[in-house]
Amino acid sequence: MSRTGIAILFALCGVTTACAARQVVPPELERQIDRQLTFAQIKEDPEQYLGRTVVLGGEVLSAKRLKSGTRVEVLQLPLDDRQAPVLDRTQSEGRFLAFQREFLDPAKLPGGTRVTITGEITGSTVQPLDETEYTYPTLDLKSLTVWDEDRRLARPYPYYGPYYSPYWGPYWGWRRWGPWGPYPYYPYWW
Repeated sequence: MSRTGIAILFALCGVTTACAARQVVPPELERQIDRQLTFAQIKEDPEQYLGRTVVLGGEVLSAKRLKSGTRVEVLQLPLDDRQAPVLDRTQSEGRFLAFQREFLDPAKLPGGTRVTITGEITGSTVQPLDETEYTYPTLDLKSLTVWDEDRRLARPYPYYGPYYSPYWGPYWGWRRWGPWGPYPYYPYWW
């Protein structure tokens, strides 16, 4: 394959990856999103940004069914290049609340679930947090993406290592050849 062909192949892979990342936000909301607005700015003065649409991510702390919908409390986490929340909780800048007006079963969002939320800023609310009062920025939830850990961490294809050999051994199963001889092969994801 020529250098031009390889360059085109890499460009197509990049476009495909970028398109996959954009699927987190519905196309009809993409133009409304304020990408310059940070969570720190929202947390400092939520009323200043009323009506703006943002994409925030994090880890669900709780989900509660209310008379008027469902309230989801989220520990904010920065988003990576796929718009998925990072795994390091120490990078959090605080908490926020997202409200879903239609029914959203809280059992589908247990604590620890990673989410990316597209929502409209509606202000703030003060609620007790342990022995203090905490001001939560609030969002009207427009789109919710739930990230399962298997999808985030697994490679898209199985990686068998440098010593893999499709040899059917005399005992059972595929064999994996290592530097010290053959070993039984068990399928795994690295």
